[in-house]
Amino acid sequence: MHLKICALVVFVAMFAGCKKAEQERTSSVTTQDFGKTEKGEALSLYTLKNRNGVELSVTNYGARVVALKTPDAHGNVADITLGFETAKGYEGANPYFGAIVGRYGNRIAKGKFKLDGKEYTLAKNNGENSLHGGLVGFDRVVWSGRAEDVGGVGKVTLTYTSKDGEEGYPGTLNVTVTYTLNNNDEIQIDYLATTDKATVLNLTNHTYFNLAGEGKGDILNQLMQVNADKFTPVDAGLIPTGELKDVTGTPFDFRKPTAIGARINDKDEQLMLGKGYDHNYVLNRTGSGLVQAARAEDAASGRVLEVWTTEPGVQFYTGNFLDGTVAGKNGVHYAQRSAFCLETQHYPDSPNHPDFPSTVLKPGEEYKTTTVWKLRTVQAAK
Repeated sequence: MHLKICALVVFVAMFAGCKKAEQERTSSVTTQDFGKTEKGEALSLYTLKNRNGVELSVTNYGARVVALKTPDAHGNVADITLGFETAKGYEGANPYFGAIVGRYGNRIAKGKFKLDGKEYTLAKNNGENSLHGGLVGFDRVVWSGRAEDVGGVGKVTLTYTSKDGEEGYPGTLNVTVTYTLNNNDEIQIDYLATTDKATVLNLTNHTYFNLAGEGKGDILNQLMQVNADKFTPVDAGLIPTGELKDVTGTPFDFRKPTAIGARINDKDEQLMLGKGYDHNYVLNRTGSGLVQAARAEDAASGRVLEVWTTEPGVQFYTGNFLDGTVAGKNGVHYAQRSAFCLETQHYPDSPNHPDFPSTVLKPGEEYKTTTVWKLRTVQAAK
């Protein structure tokens, strides 16, 4: 009898242990076919899901975020990112939905810069300027990728080698971008790169967010807070003038949570140039490491997005150039201001502004930056 009782106790303990292990199972990781490019290159879709039901999907075409599904304050799950359901959409004309952009995120004036006494000419794709890497930037190439579960945490690692002279940039550049989804509902994006020749580099992610859910109207009533006392004003080509302007008394002051649309139609010169917010903010920071760049909230759903970064700046963009011509997921036509972007970065046109933080990467050095999206909920408005 004593042996039977002992055996029963052991069985119950083992069952409880298995049950606990099942409850603590932290993520699921899947890889599936995502079709082929027009050139016949095979594409994959990597999906990470944590124990709270947050789900991140990434493709190796442009290292893009395809979907980010997350619960609201009532447990209702929605995709909060704009994009397409198929790879074909991303190959067509689109404003960098979910992409990793590079070599240089944002603009370089007149597609030129000097480095070590030599002038380099880049591909121009934004009037007389170069934008987001040029005609065929990192958003338009196929990366090598793999998804894995590392200690119960889902991770997608993507790599790309940019050849010397690609889009006019010097040096062969080896880039790795890693997306990690943990059980605190945080998505960490790690950027790593090395070069064999001095070059300039400014990588960022260009995901379009709507915290109410993709296709659920505009983002004008959603609250935005940006941890910055200054921003970089721009000229008519959206190139920084070089000034670091105090946000005090301007429509650019988001130091306290403010509805995105509260001042977006003010007759402010900078807003008129950008057709809304399309400006780099100089983040408040002391030293290196992660700092909160921004916090966005949708009161109706209770969804909150915090953006933390090691970068010195963040581009706040309010989808000003979305015009309803692009049909995304479920055939929804994306109208102006139906999403916002928070692109962590070095400042635009830094190679032509010696006073800005440097974007130069030299042989033997390592480019290493991190951005974290923290998903939270607060009580939804009634």
